Amino acid sequence: MIEFSRRNVILGGAALVGVTALMMKPGDKSGPRDAYFLDVQKALIATGIAQPTMVVDKARLNANIDTLKGFLPAGMNYRIVAKSLPSLGLIQHIRERTGTDRLMTFNLPMLLELSQAMPEANQLLGKPLPVVAAKHYFEQLPADYSGAADNVQWLVDTPERLAQYADLAEQVGRDLAINIELDVGLHRGGMVAGADLKTMLEAIKANPRLSFAGFMGYDPHIASLPTAMGWQARAMKGVRTGYAAALAQATEVFGADAMKGITRNAAGSPTYRTYQDTEIASEVSAGSCLVKPTHFDTALLEPHVPASFIATPVIKSMPVTHMPGLEFADGATKAWNPNASKTVFIYGGNWLADPVDPPGLAYNKTFGRSSNQEMLNGGPELEISPDEFVFLRPHQSEAVFLQFGDIAVYEDGAITERWPVFDYSA
Repeated sequence: MIEFSRRNVILGGAALVGVTALMMKPGDKSGPRDAYFLDVQKALIATGIAQPTMVVDKARLNANIDTLKGFLPAGMNYRIVAKSLPSLGLIQHIRERTGTDRLMTFNLPMLLELSQAMPEANQLLGKPLPVVAAKHYFEQLPADYSGAADNVQWLVDTPERLAQYADLAEQVGRDLAINIELDVGLHRGGMVAGADLKTMLEAIKANPRLSFAGFMGYDPHIASLPTAMGWQARAMKGVRTGYAAALAQATEVFGADAMKGITRNAAGSPTYRTYQDTEIASEVSAGSCLVKPTHFDTALLEPHVPASFIATPVIKSMPVTHMPGLEFADGATKAWNPNASKTVFIYGGNWLADPVDPPGLAYNKTFGRSSNQEMLNGGPELEISPDEFVFLRPHQSEAVFLQFGDIAVYEDGAITERWPVFDYSA
């Protein structure tokens, strides 16, 4: 059973209503519908929404933003992870509430769109962009926004990629700010302190077209390690030790004064709370914790609350469950699992998500998943009619948010805004 603490979270009015429904895992006993979801359903119907829609609760979003800000130590900056919050309206709201101009960007379409919508923002690539894609950025960025390119930190992970970007700087006639990815224990690539890193740093210093922007060290593995026998603590110590060694090496090359303004990026939603000072990191990145999909139901993120839901209409609601070709077993199945008594078919389906309302709904593993009309089962207490809504919590935000068109923003009992999501097909 998933439980959500209300500690350190200040929510207004209806924002706290409905948490009990989210404490019930899929397949638990059915019960009455939660008032919170009935209110969201009423708002969707009043707006005329009748297709699968991603809903973001603005009060809960704001509470999560304030929770994140409250945990940041003095002097720690915050960088918005755009892939986890893939909507200009969503990102702009978070920028305004946090006061940050720092973004983490992950692909060419996102980089281009943000460079034009928010040219003043500082963008750090969250993964190395193939140098050909980086070249396309300079070719496709409208001349009116060419200044935005000066606010991009290009991530490199190997000496070979650094050489590619050095060549690119000459080709496009632009100075490039280079951020080096560190392997701080995730072992997904990146550099560690040593001869190769020193060679890269010296190559940046020697090239008048390149500048050293800083380091990025991502450590989500920390949250997955057990606390027993000190595993997590040792891994976190390893992160700090490895990062400190890289910083020391960069200081040797560039000098202490030059290091004062560099980016020392670390963390992610799962681990931002482990950075309780600015000795190593000067900024932390986070995104998913602000909308809290199910993959972020962790101990460190317990103070955050779910703020995003898939709402999808019921197409068919049936008082019994019949399995095609296996009708003879329906009675036995119901006796063994009373929660399989009734059936609903929803509009769409097969998303990376778990049903949360009505309580007790679960996928039928025998029938299988469907992207057209997904089958869900519930117990004898299940009461839901066609055109009412089933609500699901996404497992993640970065890909799932892109599947539903404009986000419906829920606030004070109504859908108050629609926030378009990124168009990666552009």
